[in-house]
Amino acid sequence: MSLLSQKVMQTLSGQGTLAQAIAGFHPREGQTDMALAVSETIEEGGQLVVEAGTGVGKTYAYLVPVLLSGQRALISTATKALQDQLFSRDIPRLVDVLGLPIRVALLKGRSNYLCLHRMEQARHNPESEQPGAQRALAKIEVWAQSTRTGDMAELPGLDERSSLWPLVTSTRDNCLGSSCPRYKACHVNLARKEAMASDVVVINHHLFFADVAVRESGVAELLPTVRVTVFDEAHQLNEIGVNFLGQQLSTVQLLELSRDVLATGLQLARGLVDWQVLSSQLEKASRDLRLAAGMHRGAVRLRWTDALPEGVEPGEWLQAMRVLTQALEALRDGLDMVAELAPDFQRLGDRTRELVQRVAIFSDVPNPEGVRWLEVSAQLRMVESPLDIANAFIKLTQSPVAVTPEPNEQLADLPFTTPMDSDASAGQRTGEGGIGQKAWIFTSATLGDEPSLRWFTQPCGLTSARVLQVSSPFDYASQACLYVPEHFPKPGDPSHVQHVAQLVTEAVTALGGRTLVLTTTLNAMRSIGEHLQSRLDGSIHIEVLVQGQSPKRRLMERFREGASEGRAGCILVASASFWEGFDVPGEALQLVVIDKLPFPPPGDPLFEARSQRITREGGSAFADHALPEAAVTLKQGAGRLIRSESDQGILVVCDSRLSSMSYGRRLVRGLPPMRRLSDHQAFVDAVAELTKNATSSSI
Repeated sequence: MSLLSQKVMQTLSGQGTLAQAIAGFHPREGQTDMALAVSETIEEGGQLVVEAGTGVGKTYAYLVPVLLSGQRALISTATKALQDQLFSRDIPRLVDVLGLPIRVALLKGRSNYLCLHRMEQARHNPESEQPGAQRALAKIEVWAQSTRTGDMAELPGLDERSSLWPLVTSTRDNCLGSSCPRYKACHVNLARKEAMASDVVVINHHLFFADVAVRESGVAELLPTVRVTVFDEAHQLNEIGVNFLGQQLSTVQLLELSRDVLATGLQLARGLVDWQVLSSQLEKASRDLRLAAGMHRGAVRLRWTDALPEGVEPGEWLQAMRVLTQALEALRDGLDMVAELAPDFQRLGDRTRELVQRVAIFSDVPNPEGVRWLEVSAQLRMVESPLDIANAFIKLTQSPVAVTPEPNEQLADLPFTTPMDSDASAGQRTGEGGIGQKAWIFTSATLGDEPSLRWFTQPCGLTSARVLQVSSPFDYASQACLYVPEHFPKPGDPSHVQHVAQLVTEAVTALGGRTLVLTTTLNAMRSIGEHLQSRLDGSIHIEVLVQGQSPKRRLMERFREGASEGRAGCILVASASFWEGFDVPGEALQLVVIDKLPFPPPGDPLFEARSQRITREGGSAFADHALPEAAVTLKQGAGRLIRSESDQGILVVCDSRLSSMSYGRRLVRGLPPMRRLSDHQAFVDAVAELTKNATSSSI
C-alpha cells in the first residue's frame, strides 16, 4: 500500500485525526473504499468514476486524499450552493484538522462578481430608472466600498433575477478586459490571481466548460494546469457541457446589447450617432423575431432539422431574421464611427460583429454532426450543440498537460486560467514524488442504473475509466418503504392528476405536512398545487408551497423549517430542479410523492437526436436511452427522502407501470432497497405509524 493510501486510511479510521477532532465522525466502509480508489488514481493518473450512495460521505472521501497528496487540484461542482459549502465549510475544516499549509481559492463565473466599471455606468442606464432601482443601486454602491471579493452572493437582498444584476456585473461579451479603466481593481482579475497562487481551486461546471469552449475556439490553450481534477455532482456534466460547446443566439443577448449601446452611447458620445434609433431598431427586431416563433403555452423546444424551425411561419421567420441582420449591421456601422473614443465602443463593436456571425450561422442549415433547436418562452434562444461531450472530454482527459502559454493580453478576457509551474514536465510538479499523469475523478450519488454506469461514462467519453459503485450505509429496509398505488388510472388519463392530488391531501392531513410532491410537468405541478391550496389553505396546521410562487431559496428555507416554533407543517409541490440537490434531513420531510415515471419528453429535439443516433448504431432508443434517463431521474427524486441514519419515510410513485410493465423491475432495482407496501391500507397504516413516531418524539 502506498504512503498516500496509508495516510488516508489512518485519517479516516476510528482512531484517526477526523474521529478525534470532528464530533459525530465515524468510519464508514464505503467512504474508505472510495477514498482509497481516489488515492490510487491520484498516484497513478487516469480516470475514476464513483457512484457514491447517499450517506457515504463522498465529499470527505475525495477531499482527504486530494489534500493529503499535496497535488495542485481543481474541484468543480454543478451548483453554486455546493461550491460555497466546499470553500466556506468543508475544505477549511479539513485543512485545519489535518494541519496542512494549503491555500484555497473560490472562482465563479464572471457574472457573479461586481463590475466596478459597469456599476459606475449603471445610473445612466434606463433600467436604473425603474421604481426602487435607485435605492437598490445606492445599496450596491455602499457595499462596493467594503467588499473584498466582490462576490454578489455576499450582498443580501439582491436576487439574481433582479434587473439590476446584469447592470452591475459583466459577461465575457461585455467585459473590456485590460482596456477597462478599473482593470487593476477588477474583482474578477483579483479572484483569478488568488486562484493562480492557490493549491486548491473550487469552481463550477459552467465555468469549466466556458473555459473548454474558449479553448475549442482556438484562442488559447487553457487546460487547467493542475494534476488532479475532481467533478462532484458529475451527473450534470453532459447536459451542462453540450450547452457550452455549441452555438447560441438569444433575444436576451440582443436586448442586453441594445441597452448597453444606448447607455454607453448617451454617456460617452451623445449627439455623434443617433443611439436611440439604433438601439430601438435592434430591440424591435429582437421582439419581432420572438413573435415570429409563434404563441406557445409555457416553455417549448422546437425541432430544427432543416433551414427553418418546425412550426414557424416561413415568411415571417425569414423576414424577421433579415431585419435582425440589418439592425445589427447598422449598429455595427454606428459603433465603428466612434470606436476610437473609448474601449467601451470597441468591445460593443466586437459583440455586434459576433452576433452578426451567429445570425448567419442560424440562417444556414444545421450542422449534421450535432442537433439544433429553438427554445421558446417569454424569450427566444437558438441552440446548436453536439449530442454529447464525448469528443471534447476524450481530448481533455487523454491529452498531455498544456505548455505554459506565452504572456497574452487575450488571457485577461478568458473565463479561467491557472499558471503552470515553470519547471513542470508532463504534469509533474517539483517535490511531487514522480507523480506525472493527470488524475480525473468523477463522482455523484446517481450516475446510472447498471454496474458499468454507461449512462454517464458513454456520453462523457469515459468508457475506459475505472468504475466504482459504493452503496449507501443507510438501512433502507427499516427506514423507508415504497408504495405504488396500482388502482390509479394510467398517467395519460385526464383523471390521474386528481387521483394524485387526492392521495396527497389525505396523507398530509394525517402527517400535518412533511411532504414533497415531485411532478414531471409544470402543468401537473400547477394542477396539484391548486387542488391542495383550495382544500388545505384554510388549515392552521398545513402550509402549501408551490414552486414559482416564491423564490426557490425561500421555498427551501420555509420547507426545512417545517412545523418548528409553532408554525404550520409544509407541503411543497415542485418540478424540475427540486428533483435533486434539495436536502431536508429529519422530520421536516417524511413523504415523497412522484406523480409518474420521469421519462424524457418524446418531442424534445435533443432527446430525439440522441435516440436516432442510437437506433442508427443498432441499439434500442427506449432500452438504451429513455429507460436509463428515467431510472436516473427517478433515483434522484427518491433520494430526497432519506438523508440521515435516523430518517424515516415513504416514497409513493403514482404510476402503475412500475409494477405492471417488465421494465418496471429495472427501475425498481435502481431505487434504494426499500420495503414494498402491498396495498392502500398498508400505505395508510405506514402514514399513521410515521405520525405516531413524530408525535412521540416531540413530547
